[in-house]
Amino acid sequence: MRVITWNCNMAFRKKADLILKYKPDILVVPECEHPGKLFFAPGSAKPSDILWFGKNQHKGLAIFAYNKIRLTVLDNHNEHFKMIIPIAVTGKKYDFNLFAIWANNPDDPDGQYVTQTWKALHYYADLLTTKPALLIGDFNSNTIWDRKYRESNHSNVVKLLEEKGILSTYHLYHKQIQGKEQHPTLYMYRHLDKPYHIDYCFASADMIKKIKSVEVGSYNMWSKYSDHVPLIVTFKNTYNIKQALPPESYA
Repeated sequence: MRVITWNCNMAFRKKADLILKYKPDILVVPECEHPGKLFFAPGSAKPSDILWFGKNQHKGLAIFAYNKIRLTVLDNHNEHFKMIIPIAVTGKKYDFNLFAIWANNPDDPDGQYVTQTWKALHYYADLLTTKPALLIGDFNSNTIWDRKYRESNHSNVVKLLEEKGILSTYHLYHKQIQGKEQHPTLYMYRHLDKPYHIDYCFASADMIKKIKSVEVGSYNMWSKYSDHVPLIVTFKNTYNIKQALPPESYA
């Protein structure tokens, strides 16, 4: 199974084929237009399911599934966490909870970015452990921006997830430390000298054991299309989550 997140910086209809070349099973796309505005080139893979959330038809959160995978928004979805969506993933013997994330809620005076993730994790606490869980998307946060006296910071989000056996696939696979990432996922204003790592894929322990590879896109390839680069995580046969694979090396 391959899961990908890419903040496309809008106009996904003009860029879809670029990311579909990587053959995702699940694709999470912040800043994507409404599906009614999308079109796919002849011969490109067609989704088996699509979910979309947002008020602006040009800039929302889209989740695409392929290869007969189905996506169902869970009944206890809390719309106060605008772009943190709990989804049941089923089909092809898959059965896990996916949290598609674009941590961006300007209507919350308490904090529109990492605070959204912090609140949602507490609200959905039971869903993080009842089934294998995957949290993926644009978290808009990093340990370097922690506020010392604010509980809802990135480091505490990571700690809370770790306590539930949910780890960052990138940091585990590439042996990285939070806040000292060697592979940026955002180049602010598309400037090479303004790199940050703010896109993540966290997975529960039974899925972590099946990681095959974790790739981060390059600035040279993707800066023409977005200020973000893709994060691509491939798992080995998640039908039966039992055996771990040794990490491979990615440049």
